[in-house]
Amino acid sequence: MTESAYADRYVAAVARAVPASSRAEILAELEASIAEQVEPRVAAGEDRDGAEREVVAALGEPIAYASSLLDRPMWVVGPRYYAAWLRLLRLLLWIVPLCGVGGVVLGQLIARASVGAVFGSAVAVLIQTVVHVVFWTTLVFFVLERTGSTGDTILDWTPDQLPPTAEARSGRTDLIASLVFLAVMAGAIVWDRLLGFFPTGGSPIPVLAPAPWPWIVVWGFLVLEAVFAVALFVRGRWTTGLAVVNTVLALAFAAATLTLLVRGELVNPSLIAFITEAGGEGFARGERASAAQGGVFGILGVIVGFCLVLFAAWDIADGWLKLRRVGRTATRDPRLGHAE
Repeated sequence: MTESAYADRYVAAVARAVPASSRAEILAELEASIAEQVEPRVAAGEDRDGAEREVVAALGEPIAYASSLLDRPMWVVGPRYYAAWLRLLRLLLWIVPLCGVGGVVLGQLIARASVGAVFGSAVAVLIQTVVHVVFWTTLVFFVLERTGSTGDTILDWTPDQLPPTAEARSGRTDLIASLVFLAVMAGAIVWDRLLGFFPTGGSPIPVLAPAPWPWIVVWGFLVLEAVFAVALFVRGRWTTGLAVVNTVLALAFAAATLTLLVRGELVNPSLIAFITEAGGEGFARGERASAAQGGVFGILGVIVGFCLVLFAAWDIADGWLKLRRVGRTATRDPRLGHAE
C-alpha cells in the first residue's frame, strides 16, 4: 500500500468519523461500493490511482459522507462548511492551546513561581485559548455561511487531503530514517567529545560535561532507541507493549538528563566559564538583572529542561497516537489483528 492509495485512505478517514458499533458494517459496504465503481474504470484502461481518486472525490469529504450514512445532521455552520469547520477546529485545538500553555508554563518556571501558581496559570490559559479558538473559528465560518460565499476556496475538500493510512506510515523507510538520525546524533556526540562544538576563536570547547554520566545517559538512550526501532520494524506495527516501552524510554531519558542538569553535571563547566569571561561587563549586568530568576544560566537551564520535557512528551504522545491509528485500521481489517 502506498500513500497514493486513495480508496484505503478514504476508508480509513471515514472509519474515524463513525461509531465503533457500526464501523465494520459501514466500512465493508463502503469498500464494496468503491470497488464496484473503480474496477470497471480500471478494466477500461484507466489508471487505478486516477480511478480511485475520481470515485472518492465524487463521494465527498469523509466527515460529511459519514454523517450522511448515519443520518446525523451537521449543525453549527450548515452542511457546506461543517466538515471544513470541524477539520480546522480539531487541528487548531491540538496546536494553539498547547502552545499557549507551554509558553505560560515556561515563563512561570523562569520567574521561579510556585507549583500552584504554575498550575493555576496553565489551567486559566488553557480554558481561555480553547474558548477563543472555538469562538473565533466558528464565527469565521458563520460569516462565510451567512454571506453566501460560493466557489472554490482553500477550505474545499479534495482527495489529496486524505491522511495516509497507518500501514503507509510504518516500514523500512521509518527504520532507515530512525537509524540514520541516531547515527547522526552519535557522530555529533563523538565530535563534541573529541573536538568540541562551541567556537572560542581557538580550540572549540565541548558542550557536554567531561564526566562519564552524560555519556552513559546519552549513549544508553541512543542504543536503546536503535534496538526499539529494529523491534518495531520486526513487529511491523505499533502494539500496546511497544507504546509502553517507548513511554518508559522517554521518561527515563527525561528524568536522567534533568537530574544531571539540576546537579550541574550535564553541561561542560569550562563552557560556562568561557561564556562568563567572554561576556565581560555586559554579561555581569545581565546576571545582576536576572538574579531573582537564578541568573542568565539559571534561565537557560530552565529553558533546556523545558525542552527536554517537551521532547519526551512529544515522543510519548506520538507513540500512543500511532497505536491508536493501528487500532482503527485493525477494526476495519481483521487480517491486521489487534494492537496487543
